[in-house]
Amino acid sequence: MANTTFSELRRKDIINVCTGARLGRICDMEMDDCTGIVSALVVPGPSRLWGLLRSAEEIVIPYCKIQKIGDDVILVQAENI
Repeated sequence: MANTTFSELRRKDIINVCTGARLGRICDMEMDDCTGIVSALVVPGPSRLWGLLRSAEEIVIPYCKIQKIGDDVILVQAENI
């Protein structure tokens, strides 16, 4: 993730390699208070009502679950999502 900005990451789709499902795009990141290192990616929950309403739930993906950050997608290994 060297030299990648938050706005560049927000444009990438997140794909779960366990299920092949598209989880969405990053809406926020969690960072360690002391070191400033990214600890998790936050993705909005699944949409409801034909995609018009967003769920109040968010999916938090720990940074250790990221398999690969590519040009267009971020591949994560998330079994429970």
